[in-house]
Amino acid sequence: MSHSPDLQPAFRALADPTRRDILRMLGRQPMTIAEVSDRFDITRAAVKKHLVVLSDGGLIEVEARGREKVNSLRPDALRPVLDWLGWFEQFWDTRLDTLKSAIEDIDEERNDEQAIEHKGYDHD
Repeated sequence: MSHSPDLQPAFRALADPTRRDILRMLGRQPMTIAEVSDRFDITRAAVKKHLVVLSDGGLIEVEARGREKVNSLRPDALRPVLDWLGWFEQFWDTRLDTLKSAIEDIDEERNDEQAIEHKGYDHD
């Protein structure tokens, strides 16, 4: 992990729920600032600030089309974030495997107890 990209700007961009919502919207289709603003109960200036943070994080691309700026999701930019988070998946895998084994052990003990109880009724 010594040569991993600087993920701080991407994590900063992802830290805010409004920006995450904007990313989801842009994942469906590119949108202008006005189109994004229409979907939120915040000022256009606030939306613009969120879009700047997303752009600085490398998560969106902004293309000038005439007087409008169209914002698009850069899904490939999320790959380093997913790779970094994926490294922690091993901890969940280990814990879930341990939990599965514990549940299986409990089920086996219960089945053994039920078999013993059932044998006791057969001999009466």
